[in-house]
Amino acid sequence: MTISDNVLNADGALIVGAGLAGLFCALKLAPRPVTVISPKPLGYGASSAWAQGGVAAAVGEGDTPHAHAVDTEIAGAGIVDGDEAESVAAEAAARIEDLARWGTPFDRDGLGHYVLSKEAAHSRNRVVRVQGDRAGHAIMQAMIAQVRQTPSIRIVEGLTVVDLARADGRIIGVFARKLGDRYAEPILVRARATVLAAGGLGGLYAVTTNPPGVRGHAMGMAARAGALIADPEFVQFHPTAIATGADPAPLATEALRGEGAILVNELGERFMPAVHKDAELAPRDIVARANYRQIRAGHRVFIDTRQALGARILTTFPTVAKYCTDFGIDPVTQPIPVTPAAHYHMGGVKVDERGRTSLPGLWAAGECSSTGLHGANRLASNSLLEAVVYGARIAADISGLEPLRAPLPPFAGIEWNEAEGEAVEERLRNLQAVQELRRVMTDLVGVERNATDLRVALRSIAELETTAAGVTRSFLNMTTSATLVAAGALAREESRGGHFRTDFPEPRPEWAHHTEMTLETALEIRAAA
Repeated sequence: MTISDNVLNADGALIVGAGLAGLFCALKLAPRPVTVISPKPLGYGASSAWAQGGVAAAVGEGDTPHAHAVDTEIAGAGIVDGDEAESVAAEAAARIEDLARWGTPFDRDGLGHYVLSKEAAHSRNRVVRVQGDRAGHAIMQAMIAQVRQTPSIRIVEGLTVVDLARADGRIIGVFARKLGDRYAEPILVRARATVLAAGGLGGLYAVTTNPPGVRGHAMGMAARAGALIADPEFVQFHPTAIATGADPAPLATEALRGEGAILVNELGERFMPAVHKDAELAPRDIVARANYRQIRAGHRVFIDTRQALGARILTTFPTVAKYCTDFGIDPVTQPIPVTPAAHYHMGGVKVDERGRTSLPGLWAAGECSSTGLHGANRLASNSLLEAVVYGARIAADISGLEPLRAPLPPFAGIEWNEAEGEAVEERLRNLQAVQELRRVMTDLVGVERNATDLRVALRSIAELETTAAGVTRSFLNMTTSATLVAAGALAREESRGGHFRTDFPEPRPEWAHHTEMTLETALEIRAAA
């Protein structure tokens, strides 16, 4: 199949994004034909592949889906949808078996039982893992191998989606650009069912654990098309990104603390026991704020694995160990310097229990969506679980609408060029407007917020939209997402979960609900700032 008059017919379902949610959905749609669009080759640029902890699931002896749901609700600080938590937890075991059947080499003991680790705010060992800290990478490699050999799935690499296409009150596909082509007219990719699975927005911040391309494009384009957005203010900052100055920052998984690693400052002082009864295993937002306040007070923060793990870190957590050695840190004999970093967005495009958005013809899954599962603060390792649960639900929903047809022919005319792809990413990273936007978000819409800073942030984002040289649709998607986060944060005059206001430091009962807003509402808040 080739491009004709800048139009490509997907001839069925179209999935935007090739992370875990997108690939899982594509596999679940088989043998119905589906087209998956990815700006990079499969396995590159997706946050799923970087996940270290694993998949949360009540598959251990004595554990129950209800206990998992209760932990999810506690971590979510009062605004988790209880029915949603129960239903997702109940599906977890089946989705784990799907992943295992498709080749994920989960850690098992001599009897074949899953080896489970414990992470923050879980009441028991519940995280199914691979080689300690390689779950995301291993799962994605297994999914990619399965996708490559599934004839009903057509992969298009080197195409970047910049807009949703609307007609007659519904989404009819997307507008996309070929790699590096900033000026030609976008290609219209038509589809009867469009699934948005293009990731979160951590890259809007100067310090992030997310891949470089994850900058709020999915939520931004959906909002610009009129979709309802939920909980945009709730950004989770991982407390222990390794402080190397690298962009993005490598991650020191939470499972280290589950194994007994402690947080100390440069004086060797352990500070978390005085902050929370669970010390280093307190919910992520509490640990992130404690680290942030230590750094703001002039200290450096370290995660010390020496007593808890010693030389075992090299084999139990090989990814973290390699990150350390790459930057000249010996984790066996030295504490690891860490800092909070933008990690996960609890908000996103609002969806119902089937993954349907407020726009007919559009579904959303993974981090770009908001299902109500995470509330104000995601429970550790629930993200990959949500991705596979909703990938399966959306596939089931679309399968009821789409007839079976023959596999799709290959799509010619688009291909990935590694050198050009790296050059495009480097050019975007170095754009002054992008750098300024990331600085604004980090300094003014970060771990701790207040009304004065948020108003300055909104005015700064508006100015960037009007004055930045060479503004593109991709940049507008970024500023749209940034506007939604800052507007939601300004409107929510309380502190809850990942959203902390120094001028409203306590939760307020009247705010014990989800935020729902359109871009129009966010722009009204911005105009009043």
